[in-house]
Amino acid sequence: MIDLYFFPSPNTWKVAIMLEECGLPYQVRLVDITKDEQLTDEFQAISPNGRVPAIVDLDADGGPQAVFESGAILVYLAEKTGMFLPRSGPGRIAAMEWLFWQMGGLGPMAGQAHHFIRYKAEGNEYAVKRYQAEVARLYGVLDRRLRGREWIAEAYGIADMASWGWVWFHRMHGQSLDDFPDVSRWFFAMASRPAVQRARALAVNRLPDSVQAIFDGPFYQGDADKGAQVSYVQSAHETSASSEAQ
Repeated sequence: MIDLYFFPSPNTWKVAIMLEECGLPYQVRLVDITKDEQLTDEFQAISPNGRVPAIVDLDADGGPQAVFESGAILVYLAEKTGMFLPRSGPGRIAAMEWLFWQMGGLGPMAGQAHHFIRYKAEGNEYAVKRYQAEVARLYGVLDRRLRGREWIAEAYGIADMASWGWVWFHRMHGQSLDDFPDVSRWFFAMASRPAVQRARALAVNRLPDSVQAIFDGPFYQGDADKGAQVSYVQSAHETSASSEAQ
């Protein structure tokens, strides 16, 4: 059993996707950052940086093993299961390159763009322009990488899981998937995967009312693209369920 310390975000979704794809048993431990629960001594004993996600592998050799930082968690789970990360060779190199690209580039820059676009204030115009342009550059890098490829590395794996949740919020980064057709194709291919749908459902089914209100607010629900994405995912899920029932 694995304890997943969770609050809805692109970084926690990537770990939830991996757990679902691997079929590992896990239980969600909500860390309500709206109440500063990430700052408690108990949580920081697991995640010294005071950020979600974190996991505790209760079945690890030698006793419970805590792991923090989403990229480290993905690698840990891949090596634990032997899934979604080649053990050696060019496939492993590509997966690690693109995992670190997301961790060091797409995630931080998209997070900054999201922040300055959402909390617009006088004098923020330079920051909005700078981060929005850098995120557009990074989406372009990913679009070129995906040209002629189904997945980011040589096969579906942790590099895809790491980036997908960030692209979900593309409108909040000031981007349109219409400008990045190969990213769009890849995004919806991932959205159709049952494990991805189950991981995303954690944002709907595992939240207290006070936190759910944030995701029901106009900033999250006022995005036409997001509505299309939700409809697509629901349709794909219903189609899959219908096929299994036949």
